[in-house]
Amino acid sequence: MSERNRPKRGHRVLVANDQLEFKPYQIDDPVPLGRQILEASGYDSDGDASLALILESGDFEDVRLDEKVDLRKRGAERFIAFKTDRSYRFEVEGDQQHWGMPCISGQVLRQLAKAGEDEVVYLEIRGGQDRLIDPTDLVDLNEPGVERFFKAPKPDPSVKIIVNTREKTVPSKDVTFDQIVQLAYPGNHGENEEFTVTFDGALSCPNDGNLGAGGTIQVKQGTIFHVKRTIRS
Repeated sequence: MSERNRPKRGHRVLVANDQLEFKPYQIDDPVPLGRQILEASGYDSDGDASLALILESGDFEDVRLDEKVDLRKRGAERFIAFKTDRSYRFEVEGDQQHWGMPCISGQVLRQLAKAGEDEVVYLEIRGGQDRLIDPTDLVDLNEPGVERFFKAPKPDPSVKIIVNTREKTVPSKDVTFDQIVQLAYPGNHGENEEFTVTFDGALSCPNDGNLGAGGTIQVKQGTIFHVKRTIRS
């Protein structure tokens, strides 16, 4: 087969949406324009669409509509497209990122930060307490200044509380009536035993009162419980 009749081999690119979900596309031109990549991946290059190249380091680099991209170079095959022509800038782990929407999800931030199962992502709050970002959170990028995100080891969820004047540790802020009773009076209980649980300084609202059998409340460091046991005759 002659070179003239040999079918052209396209260049495979991966284009992600704003949730970092990648799809493969074929580009015939080895050095396409940014608009060609957008059009090949289903975006209207004449509308409010923008494109960024995802570098091997994980950083984003804006690609103009009339800018050429050499797909023959290593690391020039992953892109992210947005249905907007505005770019929001922020930092993840010290690397500057570009985003095409006014908000970003905690799950996407976890991917950008390459956070492991035992790590979480925080939004840096200068002069205040850093904000823990849950995967389901949406972070507003319209706030003044450049948002800075970083990953850190997952915090210990355990909480220290006081049960009948003694300090106890529970594995999370959600505690049940049965947990508190066991902390006060460990072991099996007979049918003739009844327990009354009162609390003060809880995270829940109201933060004090009675905890009924089968109930659950949220606690914080130092929440106080009083458990009274009554033996029926």
